[in-house]
Amino acid sequence: MKDNDAYTEAVLSTPDPDSFVTKRLDSIEVDLGGIPGDRHYGLLRPADSRQKLYRRGTMIANRRQISILSVEDNAEIARGLGVERIEPEWLGANVLLSGYERLTLLPQGARLLFASGAALICEGENMPCLGPGEEIAAFYGRDELARRFVKAAKQLRGIVCSVELPGTIAAGDAVRIVLP
Repeated sequence: MKDNDAYTEAVLSTPDPDSFVTKRLDSIEVDLGGIPGDRHYGLLRPADSRQKLYRRGTMIANRRQISILSVEDNAEIARGLGVERIEPEWLGANVLLSGYERLTLLPQGARLLFASGAALICEGENMPCLGPGEEIAAFYGRDELARRFVKAAKQLRGIVCSVELPGTIAAGDAVRIVLP
């Protein structure tokens, strides 16, 4: 691999629209709305607490279509929490990459070009929230992990992307990362 290359360890999607927890698949199809059937699918989405400029519920461009994590960042979160592992499903990931140190710090505008031809554009850091912490706490049976997750995952929670070029993303795909 080159310096800006990564490897697709897993692809995932949400089978239940009422849950952010994802499930591993062999491959996912992405179109300009994201992953059809995934809870974050769509060209538009309602503004929430992250968009302070707009009244909650105002329809805005969906820049959170795809959530990407790295094996390396997940391992660092696990170390910070003192647990054995953090699974991408618990964090609602759609793609799990390896081989790119500090993926979460990838700048907005970076492109992720998958071997299959699909291309995503980084829209920024996925800010930690309590929901994934609750999944981790439930798995380990340790309630305090939910609160601790938000701090432990700061600048390690991965990135959110939008689809720039539709295609297939599969486990095992090489990924070329092009910085802006």
